[in-house]
Amino acid sequence: MKFKTELHCHSGDVSACSKAPVELIIDRYTAAGYHSLVLTNHLSRFTYKNKEFDHSEDWDWTQKIDFFMYGYHHLKEAAGDRLHIILGCELRSNTDENDYQLYGVTEKFLRATPDIMNMSIKDLGPLCHEHGILLFQAHPFRNGMRIKKPELLDGVEVVNGNLGAQSRNDIAYMWAKRYGLKMSAGSDFHGESHDTNTGIWTDHPITTREELMEVLNSGNYEIVNKDELLV
Repeated sequence: MKFKTELHCHSGDVSACSKAPVELIIDRYTAAGYHSLVLTNHLSRFTYKNKEFDHSEDWDWTQKIDFFMYGYHHLKEAAGDRLHIILGCELRSNTDENDYQLYGVTEKFLRATPDIMNMSIKDLGPLCHEHGILLFQAHPFRNGMRIKKPELLDGVEVVNGNLGAQSRNDIAYMWAKRYGLKMSAGSDFHGESHDTNTGIWTDHPITTREELMEVLNSGNYEIVNKDELLV
C-alpha cells in the first residue's frame, strides 16, 4: 500500500488567491485518497490584503503570524483524524518575486523571525538549515519566476498541478535531475476547479513534521503526477 501526501495547498481563510474553505479541502483530499496534506499558505505582503477582510499593514509581526497560523489550526481542527495536516509555508519575500516552499517550518520559527520578509534567498537558506527546514523553489519556470542558483536551494517543485499557470514542469524536472536537487510535487490547490491528483507516495504514512522531514531528506518517496508515477 502507498500513502499519498499533498505538498502544495492553500486555504481561503489566509491565502488571498484561494477560494478553498477548509471543508472543501478535507472533502476533496479524503475522497482522492490522500493521507496527509502540507498546508503551504502564502506568506507575503499580499497575505494581509485578504479579499474578505480589512487587514492592516500596520499589524505587528505577532498579529501577522497569528493570522497566518489561524489557517493551519483551523484546517487541522476541522480535519480531525480524517487527514493529517502539517504546517508549511509559501514565502514571497520583499527582496524578489519568487515563491519558496518551506518544509519543516514551525510556528516557533516564524514567530522568532520577524525579518524573514526582508531576507535574501542567500541568507534565508542557511537560516532554514539551522532550524531543520528545507527550502524549495515553487514552480521555478512559471512566467514571472527567476530560477535561483541550485546551490542556494534544497530542491525545486518539479510537478505543479495548476495546469493553467504555465509552470513548465518538464523543464523543472530536467533542472532538478541535472543539478541533483530534491524534488517536490503538489496540486497547488486553490479551489473547486483545481485537481487533487499530484504529490508524493511513500511506503509509510506521513503524520508529523518529523516524518515529513525524514522522508524528504532521505529521498524515500515517489513523485506522482495525475496518479501516475513520474520518478
